[in-house]
Amino acid sequence: MEDFVTQYFLKTGAGWTVIGAMCAVMFGGVGSARGIRIAGGQAAGVLSEKPELFGKLLVLMALPGTQGFYSFIIAIFMAAQTGLLSGALKVTPLMGVALMAVGICAGIVQYRSAVYQGEASAAAISMTARRPEESGRSILIPALVETYAVVALLASILFIMWITAMKVGG
Repeated sequence: MEDFVTQYFLKTGAGWTVIGAMCAVMFGGVGSARGIRIAGGQAAGVLSEKPELFGKLLVLMALPGTQGFYSFIIAIFMAAQTGLLSGALKVTPLMGVALMAVGICAGIVQYRSAVYQGEASAAAISMTARRPEESGRSILIPALVETYAVVALLASILFIMWITAMKVGG
C-alpha cells in the first residue's frame, strides 16, 4: 500500500488526477440521472393522458442527460492529457491536485445544472401538455440552463490544457 501511495500520489499526480476525473463523472452522472428522473416523472403524467405527445416530450426528457456526457468528456480529456491512457505519466503531484480541483468543481456544476435542467424540462413539458403547438419554444427553457453546463465543460478543457502544459520537473 505504501508503494501505491508513493507512486501515484507522491512521485506522480496520477492518483489525484483519477480522483478528480472520477468526481467529475460521478457528479455529472448522478445529476443527469436525477434531472432525467424529474423530467421523466412530469412526462409520464402527461403521456398517461396524451400519449401522442411522446415525440415532442422525448427531447425534453433527455436534455438533462447531457451533463453526464460532458463530465465523461472532462474525465477522458484529463486522462489523455496526463498520460494516464498511454501509460506515459507526465503529471506531478501538484498538477494532479490542481486537476482534482478542476474535476470536482466541474462535476459540481454539471450536477447542479442537470438537476436544474430537469426542473426546467419539467416546466417545458407542462407547457407542451397545455399547448402542444408551443413545443418548439418550450425547449428554450431547459436549453438556457444547458449553457452553463457547456461553459463548465469548456472552462475545464481550458484549465486542463493550461495545467498540463506546465513543464514537468523544470
